Amino acid sequence: MTYDLGGDRVTVVMPTYNEAANLPRMAELVLGLPIDGLQLKIVDDSSPDGTGRIAEELAEKYNWDGRRRMSVLHRTEKDGLGRAYVAGMSAALDEGAAYVVQMDADGSHPVEAVPRMLGTAVATGVGLVVGSRYVEGGSLDEEWGRHRVLLSRFANRYARTVLGTKIRDITAGFNLWSAATLRDIDLATLDSAGYSFQVELKFKAVRAGHSAVEIPIRFEERTEGVSKMNLSTQIESAVMPVRLRLRNRRG
Repeated sequence: MTYDLGGDRVTVVMPTYNEAANLPRMAELVLGLPIDGLQLKIVDDSSPDGTGRIAEELAEKYNWDGRRRMSVLHRTEKDGLGRAYVAGMSAALDEGAAYVVQMDADGSHPVEAVPRMLGTAVATGVGLVVGSRYVEGGSLDEEWGRHRVLLSRFANRYARTVLGTKIRDITAGFNLWSAATLRDIDLATLDSAGYSFQVELKFKAVRAGHSAVEIPIRFEERTEGVSKMNLSTQIESAVMPVRLRLRNRRG
């Protein structure tokens, strides 16, 4: 089945930093999805391994016959996943995207779930569809150690409890957004630089009155490269829910 949105565009925003080994396969999988009007936007933070150059070569390959299916946004500094997403999602909105998908470049998010997420958004009219590890049917790769599984589950429970949200996988990085929801949030006002961006964005969407639906996915372990999570991003992720709660109490 091919999804035809009547000319509306779906843009997959994919931040990259040292993902040269993963990007060609990911671009092929994304651009092979049966969705008319789908585009892939790479946001590269000046990767020293040449990811940005590879992205440009791939864009030249896929942008044939006057069709612009892939684009590359080059940033001059690496200042956090959240800010990379803000840059890419803002550009997608400016270019007329009706839906924006967040997706990692490391292969951990199942590309084949995107049509299901889009179908859910169109059928229900919700502003956010979350590819969730923690609803019935969702799962994590068995290669995740017990420590990582417990840490991930604790982070979700902690953020949900502090913020009072019903979204079970509030830290999820695989999400589909309607353009209207992102505009209501006002991406320029987001504070998070790192992974806590995922929590802040969902929290503000719900606070703005938008509904979310979670669909189950299997989260895979990356096969190439290394994780970008470090101590500073972990600290930011712990502090952000409390900061959001206090700020909204004052408001």
